[in-house]
Amino acid sequence: MPAHAPEQHAASYYAATRNRPTLQFPALREAVQADVCIVGGGFSGLNTAIELAERGLSVVLLEARQIGWGASGRNGGQLIRGVGHEVERFLPLLGEDGVRELKLMGLEAVDIVRQRIKRHAIDCDLTWGYCDLANKPADLEGFAADAEELRSLGYRHELRLLQPGQMHEVVGSERYVGGLIDMGSGHLHPLNLALGEAAAAAALGVRLYEHSAVTRIEHGPQVSVHTAQGQVRADTLVLACNAYLNDLEPAIGGKVLPAGSYIIASEPLNPEHAHELIPQNMALSDQRVALDYYRLSADHRLLFGGACHYSGRDPKDIAAYMRPKMLKVFPQLANVRIEYQWGGMIGIGANRLPQIGRLREHPNVYYAQAYAGHGLNATHLAGKLLGEAIAEQHSRGFELFAQVPHITFPGGRLLRSPLLALGMLWHRLKELS
Repeated sequence: MPAHAPEQHAASYYAATRNRPTLQFPALREAVQADVCIVGGGFSGLNTAIELAERGLSVVLLEARQIGWGASGRNGGQLIRGVGHEVERFLPLLGEDGVRELKLMGLEAVDIVRQRIKRHAIDCDLTWGYCDLANKPADLEGFAADAEELRSLGYRHELRLLQPGQMHEVVGSERYVGGLIDMGSGHLHPLNLALGEAAAAAALGVRLYEHSAVTRIEHGPQVSVHTAQGQVRADTLVLACNAYLNDLEPAIGGKVLPAGSYIIASEPLNPEHAHELIPQNMALSDQRVALDYYRLSADHRLLFGGACHYSGRDPKDIAAYMRPKMLKVFPQLANVRIEYQWGGMIGIGANRLPQIGRLREHPNVYYAQAYAGHGLNATHLAGKLLGEAIAEQHSRGFELFAQVPHITFPGGRLLRSPLLALGMLWHRLKELS
């Protein structure tokens, strides 16, 4: 992470409403030994730690800032089925059975979150119900195909197509021409989920350390991971830093591109007003490249996010940047105050499939990254697959993901973001044609 990055959580609605404000862990100030060292205290690292601890391995987790400091603790909180984008493109590599397994794992990923919350009694405002929003008729045609495929995969949750005249059932906006309701997806408070999972990991015996940025890694049959004041020696290393990996591991650092995403939260709305905006309290997302996504919080605020930035530069005033986007969807909020504004980095890979694997040069180093904005469920799946691969030395799902090659973004660290920004501009112009 950049040296100037603040140590505390972003000044988000989530940080203001976290339900474990006193949960904290010490910095590493000694040399310790473990079966597995995990770098990164977000969903990937926490869930890998839980999976390994449940299998009897000793685990040390190092977080450079605070648990959930990155995208895990500041994302939109949308828990949506699926991993990757257009996974049919991997047919030549994985075959029909492999692609079908990827799709099934995309459904399983949501169930992993569901079960984690239930098993550890994590209070994180979990609410079921999601709607894909069609910006144009072609989107609605795609939804019909999606619903048919989901049913063919044995999806057990309610799916319902909405025609233009039915959109008032889910959203108080005239912007959309249809939708697909999915009652097997939903939304939650991501920081409270991360903190609950940290508490669960600690209860299982995982040793967690905050404010313990990794400064150096020595590879070998045993890995030596150094921080400013401590050291971890372990048989296996897991890199779960995603957009904040930077130069820690060059072999995979260039394969994930940090991109900014931004959210605003309104003042608490009158419950009737909130019901007019989102009558069924669902999470919602449109289909554009620079998508809008939004939902209600437990205290009736509108949380509105999107505007993914590939330039590497954050807006000077996030609320001023995001408010006009919100008002295009909900002009009736013109007189509503914005009380929170924040952003953060998500990790993007070139082919939009999560990168889960291990280093060819150092086979005792595993990694998971590049969730392309759909990490809430995919990180939990990654934790399960890494746990299986490390503890059991076999995981069909892990091997499928590991088979997929991932290119390094061209241009080096300074030019990657501007080059991708140009590419995404081209995609947005195509949407208008």
